[in-house]
Amino acid sequence: MSDVLEFQVTVHTSPGPTCGTFSRLWLSLIGSVGETPPISVTEVGRCLLPGSTCLVQVEANARLGRLLSVRLRLEAQTGFPDLDWHCSRVEVCSPGGGGTGPEDPKVEVFLCDRWLRSRDGDVELRSGKMCLLKDETEEQLKQQRIKQLQHQQTIIRWRMFVDGAPHCVDLNSLSDLGPNLSYTHRSPPINLHYLKGFTGRTQAWTSFRELDMFFALCGSQNNVARFIQAHWKDDWYFGYQCLNGPNPLLLRRIHLLPANLSVTSDMLRPFLPEGSSLEQELQKGTIYLLDYEVLDGVPANQIHGKQSYLSAPLCLLHLNQQGQLLPIAIQLQQDPGPLNPVFLPSDPRCDWLLAKMWVHSADFQVHQLVSHYLKTHMMGELFSVATLRQLPEPHPLHQLLMPHVRTSMQINFQARATLLNTDGVFDKVVGCGLKALPVVLSRASARMRYRSLCVPDDVSDRGVDKLLQSFYAQDALRVWDALQRFVVRWVDLFYRGDDDVQQDSEVQHWIDDINTHGFTQDSGFPQSFQTKAELSKFITMTIFTCSALHAAVNFSQLDFALWMPNCPPSMLRPPPQVKGQVTEDDLLSYLPDVNSTCRVLTSLTLLSQPAVNYVRLCHYKEAVFSGSTLRRLVEDVQAELQAISEKIAERNRTLQLPYPYLSPERIENSVAI
Repeated sequence: MSDVLEFQVTVHTSPGPTCGTFSRLWLSLIGSVGETPPISVTEVGRCLLPGSTCLVQVEANARLGRLLSVRLRLEAQTGFPDLDWHCSRVEVCSPGGGGTGPEDPKVEVFLCDRWLRSRDGDVELRSGKMCLLKDETEEQLKQQRIKQLQHQQTIIRWRMFVDGAPHCVDLNSLSDLGPNLSYTHRSPPINLHYLKGFTGRTQAWTSFRELDMFFALCGSQNNVARFIQAHWKDDWYFGYQCLNGPNPLLLRRIHLLPANLSVTSDMLRPFLPEGSSLEQELQKGTIYLLDYEVLDGVPANQIHGKQSYLSAPLCLLHLNQQGQLLPIAIQLQQDPGPLNPVFLPSDPRCDWLLAKMWVHSADFQVHQLVSHYLKTHMMGELFSVATLRQLPEPHPLHQLLMPHVRTSMQINFQARATLLNTDGVFDKVVGCGLKALPVVLSRASARMRYRSLCVPDDVSDRGVDKLLQSFYAQDALRVWDALQRFVVRWVDLFYRGDDDVQQDSEVQHWIDDINTHGFTQDSGFPQSFQTKAELSKFITMTIFTCSALHAAVNFSQLDFALWMPNCPPSMLRPPPQVKGQVTEDDLLSYLPDVNSTCRVLTSLTLLSQPAVNYVRLCHYKEAVFSGSTLRRLVEDVQAELQAISEKIAERNRTLQLPYPYLSPERIENSVAI
């Protein structure tokens, strides 16, 4: 009886038009006690064609042992381009004993589903399914996990972007990411014709009529923007935007007034229900606060040679008996005093409108830098880098998380190189320029708490979960609950009990890396995971942050900013220190000039377009999700998300101003724009 075993090996090239290569492919089989010498899969004169299969016979002696992995290596051929190759999988048919009958061959599938490059050297595809480190049955596979992470940690490194804020990936160029961590964002056709027509004009707008003419061509096709233009002066709309605008994360219910807000019960009595008082309304829970303290003392930008100005308002709102949130007091700076008056709805119309414009301008700064960039982009990158450095590919949480965090590194690197760099939009035309950026990001990071990223905790803590008009809170809770059920079922597949979580050194290193490069201990982030419930909550938060939260704060921003006075990106005069001296013509002199308006709107237009190739929430292209058990989990969460989309669509048909941003069919799987 011969000791030589013959394996039939089939190499599958993925079907995409650029997946093939001219390079030569070498293959070895790795067993528990030995390995085969490299054998050429592609003979001279042949190449790996897109969608093709290559069959090769590999001989091994019986001392190979149990087949554990397949080693692949690309070798560029002289005279031909050194093209990357996308391998779908490798199938190995072992001789006898593993199939349905005693003599049937056993077929093992070694998933690849990635790009390979000649410069990568040896790449090993492992057999077996996803598992925790403790469930590895072969010492060689344990060592392979360790070696993979050691290699990842040499190529994926941390870098500080802003002192005191979450760290980012250390890249010198996008090519450093390699083909498996980069992506192509295909944008739909965008009409910037009318916006570009104003680029040379740095003068102020001459009148609101001129702004109306500009809006007629640039924004009137947007139904939300048209509604806002008609209602932006209304107090009820101001409250609505606090709940459902691009920054729905700041408003909170209070039971005690801030010590630095100079209001009295007598001052606010005319704006409260008859017979009630400020103290009674605070006790009832109908008083809400917007506090932009994070902007206090922040240096403002120079825009086209002119000084711009920032304020750090405190805005008090009251929930009336009709369920509307109405602003009842606005103090434009944090320190009370005679030159920092409290503006009231009973003040002259232009005074009150200007005070609300100052709040919206402060909100624009905090939305862009904190709610948008810090809480979704920077958090996504934090999770992405930690996952690549601490969770090896066979870990079930690596496979679950990567579709949600993979794109963060590329989009953030591009943002740091353009939007947040010299000559970018923040440098040239936003009130918070480059000098303000590190101050705001470090302050906001120090103030951020884990609970604020967990939707049920956040909306309950802020007292917006039961408000009938809080569509962001309602929809965020629905999506969170669906994601959490999916994550809990995923965790249950791989962790039998809390002990498994505690003993999973890889996931403990992962959360330690996140804390080390993210937040301080008093932020409330778990320092370790003790239970399956804790782990499931954190994974749900990660997925929600990188998908639904980003959808809410990114894809809404153009709608609310097209009518520029509603979201001024900068203010060109200092906050008023006295009342009764502002006319309607004066209002325009506070607002950004024509060029600044158009440059910001151009950026927001580009950022607010979902890609034509975007991947919907919980729609996974990765082959690992196609197994029967995981496929059922994915199909169940997709069905649940689809039902949520239908409920949101049904509700929106009854609303004057629909809230579509958290409809799951519009939520992208990751931060990719």
